[in-house]
Amino acid sequence: MASRSRGEDGTTAVKPDTPSPGREQTRQRVIEAAIDLLTRGGRDAVTTRAVADAAGLQPPAIYRLFGDKDGLLDAVAEHGFAAFIATKHIDPAPQDPIEDLRAGWDVAIEFGLANPALFTLMYAEPSRTKYSAAFKTGMEILMGRVRRLAAGGWLRVDEELAAQVIHATARGAVLTWLSLPQDRRNPALLTTLRESMVATVTNQQPAVRDSGPAGAARALRAALPEQTNLSSAEQHLLTEWLNRLAADG
Repeated sequence: MASRSRGEDGTTAVKPDTPSPGREQTRQRVIEAAIDLLTRGGRDAVTTRAVADAAGLQPPAIYRLFGDKDGLLDAVAEHGFAAFIATKHIDPAPQDPIEDLRAGWDVAIEFGLANPALFTLMYAEPSRTKYSAAFKTGMEILMGRVRRLAAGGWLRVDEELAAQVIHATARGAVLTWLSLPQDRRNPALLTTLRESMVATVTNQQPAVRDSGPAGAARALRAALPEQTNLSSAEQHLLTEWLNRLAADG
């Protein structure tokens, strides 16, 4: 239970609970109860009273653990991002980088369609991703995949833009699918969006052979961090030249 103390100005302050060994287990139980309510009844079903009842607690416990309802929803979203990361397969040296890209995109779609209410909570509000450590980890995994494409000469556009296109098309595909009536959900929509993404960010053959200087510049630029025989000034100058060449493409 929270303790109270009286300050010099006569006001009463509530001190946070001292962490106990079972606090994290209780917190996890509340998150799981909230996810269950979210899955069965949508966001409107996730009230502090309903969650507390489902978790076997009194409503004030929710506020002590999460601050307020928004804090609880943030924790639920963070749990979702962590669960999504757990589904990712990371191959540091894929035999076919473009097929690896397709497979990663498909994993995101499968997770979203299997967890529609949770996925919507995770991605419908930008603030959910802004402060999420798990989301940032997921984006780092995506950037690693994009970096391997660039280093192999497969990338058609800048790495940052490629990551944004991949992420946006996957998120948009799921949210669009979920917004459609059941009788208008055509699987061709997902396939078309995926292949449009692949065609936008990659070359079907290595860029160093098929796309001239721009593709070669992107491949070399991706490999620069691995080089140790250039000074930082030399790397900076070379990066500037490569950026120009890549932009010309």
